Amino acid sequence: MANDTQRTWGVTPLDTMKAMTGLEFLSAIRDGRLPGPPIARLLGFDLVEVEHGRAVFAGVPADDHYNPIGSVHGGYAATLLDSCMACAVQSTLPQGIGYTTLEFKVSLARAITAATGPVRAEGSILTVGRRVGTAEGRLVGLISLSDLARRLPAESAETCTALLRTLAEVSVPRGA
Repeated sequence: MANDTQRTWGVTPLDTMKAMTGLEFLSAIRDGRLPGPPIARLLGFDLVEVEHGRAVFAGVPADDHYNPIGSVHGGYAATLLDSCMACAVQSTLPQGIGYTTLEFKVSLARAITAATGPVRAEGSILTVGRRVGTAEGRLVGLISLSDLARRLPAESAETCTALLRTLAEVSVPRGA
């Protein structure tokens, strides 16, 4: 993970993405050689681990993530889970191939609050074919940072289906 004082944020130019495999691209984001996505800055999470078929994001739920009923909005968990699963699929893609999420489902068994502390969203591929890749994700909380003992703050699991396509078919809005 890049040092927070050195981290930049933005959308990587499409030509840069086209020249890299999915794993090379994600590793460059994790290491701070490419900018982190703006959504990660907005919600306060970061890509912390990536390898072929696996991606892990970490964040700390905060009061800024609360909904009107006093818990972290389910969209926070959904965003972390979509990110880890989609990037798990992306980590397997060859140069010049991109993806977009087609669907995903999240099941939350209990509330997340600021008191939950740091969370990790861990995504792993199930299958990657010629046109579609699927992955599963799990959101886990850390009881303490010293021993990395885990508990589930919200038993979350989902399956992500991603449509694979050449990056030539993708357009990125200018100024994004």
